[in-house]
Amino acid sequence: MDQSGTSALLQGAVQDIASDVVSALRGGDHVRMSGTMAVDDIEGGLSLAAVRVLGADLLLPHVLFPTPPAPEALAVFRRTVEAFPPRPDAAPTVLWSHWAMRRTLRRLDSPLNGPPAVDADPQPDAGWLDDAPWQTLTHQLAVLAPLALPGEDCAVTRAARRRPVDVSRGFVRAVRRRDWQQAAGAGRWLTLLDGVPDTLGLETGLDFVELMGGSDPRVALQVQAARVMRAAGALV
Repeated sequence: MDQSGTSALLQGAVQDIASDVVSALRGGDHVRMSGTMAVDDIEGGLSLAAVRVLGADLLLPHVLFPTPPAPEALAVFRRTVEAFPPRPDAAPTVLWSHWAMRRTLRRLDSPLNGPPAVDADPQPDAGWLDDAPWQTLTHQLAVLAPLALPGEDCAVTRAARRRPVDVSRGFVRAVRRRDWQQAAGAGRWLTLLDGVPDTLGLETGLDFVELMGGSDPRVALQVQAARVMRAAGALV
């Protein structure tokens, strides 16, 4: 199959998995992985590549609710972590994405007993975020949205906490540019940050992002994650 055909299949697989995650987030259910194992059998690893694109968010419902993942979902996730180790010269976002997947695997993999050793892996460097322009910061945080989790701490989270106004500016810019994926990812981060300006109207903004970008399940995933985390925070 030519490259364009493979790319289209991969994009479709990512969308299918993201839809499954959105459904689980809305219902508090297992991520069902509908169709992905069949795709993997036919295309020789396409489902693993799709899970690698989605990253730790594949198992997000089981982190937020928390519930044990279905064995097939956990198996695909574990195989993906093992199959796609980052190269030493990989981009920082790739290193952090892999770190987030390993942290999620340690948290949810049933053979590992006791509290998850979330610091078992050294964290990649996040110093490049400290002086990044607010536009770049927002873009990078949106790529690393799977790290935006309540009660979790890492260097990327700390960088976001130091710059809530910059992330807010980035959210507005992404909406104006109709970059719904970036807006949704930034909105997920903003849900967790203190110091977000009240004038931002985050909740209304997320509703608008969902309305405009809701045909993309990756946008819906980030918006629904933000809502679940916001609701959980309101109950604390």
